[in-house]
Amino acid sequence: MLKTIQALLVVTVLVFTSCAEKKAPEQVVKKQNQPNIILFVADDHGTDALGCYGNEVIKTPNLDQLAAEGTIFKNAYCTSASCAASRSVILSGKFGHATGSYGHVHDYHHFSTFDNVKSLPVLLEQDGYETARIGKYHVAPETVYHFNTVLEADPRNTVEMADKCGDVLNSDKPFFLYFCTDDPHRGHPFEPDPWNAPNSFGNKVEGYDGVETVVYDPKDVLVPSFIPDTKESREEIAQYYQSISRIDQGFGKLMKMLQETGKADNTIVMYISDNGMAFPGAKTTVSEPGIKLPCIIKDPTNSKKVSTNNAMISWVDLTPTILDMAKVSYNEKDFHGKSFKSIVSEENPKGWNEIYASHTFHEITMYYPMRVVRSNNYKLIWNIAWRLDYPFASDLWASSTWQSIYRNNIEYYGPKKVKDYMFRPEFELYDLDKDPNELNNLAEEKSFEEVLETMKSKMKTFQQNTRDPWQIMWSHDSSMQGTGVNL
Repeated sequence: MLKTIQALLVVTVLVFTSCAEKKAPEQVVKKQNQPNIILFVADDHGTDALGCYGNEVIKTPNLDQLAAEGTIFKNAYCTSASCAASRSVILSGKFGHATGSYGHVHDYHHFSTFDNVKSLPVLLEQDGYETARIGKYHVAPETVYHFNTVLEADPRNTVEMADKCGDVLNSDKPFFLYFCTDDPHRGHPFEPDPWNAPNSFGNKVEGYDGVETVVYDPKDVLVPSFIPDTKESREEIAQYYQSISRIDQGFGKLMKMLQETGKADNTIVMYISDNGMAFPGAKTTVSEPGIKLPCIIKDPTNSKKVSTNNAMISWVDLTPTILDMAKVSYNEKDFHGKSFKSIVSEENPKGWNEIYASHTFHEITMYYPMRVVRSNNYKLIWNIAWRLDYPFASDLWASSTWQSIYRNNIEYYGPKKVKDYMFRPEFELYDLDKDPNELNNLAEEKSFEEVLETMKSKMKTFQQNTRDPWQIMWSHDSSMQGTGVNL
């Protein structure tokens, strides 16, 4: 009897071993079919300064080439026009108000994501991806936003950054490369001397190794409609352009290296920015120049292609989209965003006509929570702390662009009165089709009462669905607060 049982056990082991050996090749094939993914994130780059988005002055040939080979999204939005808050959303698929990522991570700001959040790089690593990051990180804690490989290079020199990525591009495993520049963020020192000198935007007179310095004449730059057309503005925009041309060269270098690996046909490349240009009226606001951003996607694994996509997408959609593209299974309920993989190759997909934004802090001294819903052509902004002065980021306050208006007591900053920039109403309602500069607030007009109530209802539902603590400000319902007692 004992010999019979032993024989059966041997046969069982052999059967399972045989099955495992037969399935192994299928598992290998599955991994080989997973695409590589590069997510290239610029710092404070708006749609105003890219050739493929209509700027005929700035030189961005490599990014323009990506657009020619891929798809430009015309209505792509971050959820918060602040670096750290935006990046937490990019890598988590959740709004910052629900993850504790209310503002900046570094120094005394110290906002940090809850430790139970499962981030994009962690989920990709669990499915067999090599995950690597280089450049600006600006999220915390590392245990939540963990990458297998951390590469070091000057984040202002994208050519140098690209050079350091060779081993990742040649990885035996499918890879996810998170490539984040410091450009075109304003450079230190933020406070110029004299006050009317332009910020450097990271540019140096001696330039950077391996990078051709591209200089712009201030008289040639295109001044966005929300910025005053002054000598100071033009000089700063010229520096901003120069920083972006440096990004473009590093991007071109990275694409050349990718091509040389032979993996370009199985690598999805995305170019985005964390928020809009670092000028008052864009960065740290929820105005269109602050949150409506470049998004270019080239997916060679998709045989269908359109040059332009008009869907409204959000950075909260990026994590589920990338997981979907990587063929990694996930629970849709784990994210606030949704995958747009299936509509990348459609020009006007149905059902993609609404986005939400949520900003609370930039620096810790800049408490000014705002919530936004954009639905079709209408946009509602709720300035929750509207009785406070609108706060300034330290670098934007010190900018010569702002100081040229402030020091001279000029009434207007661009098309908007300075007092209207500094003091906001509780609700702002705009028809973006008729009023793209967001100057005519319809919230107080009787003929738009129904639209206002509809948009408020959408906002409340959004806040409830994403467990926004600031929903308490509608009714002072304290159910979100808990007991304050550790049980």
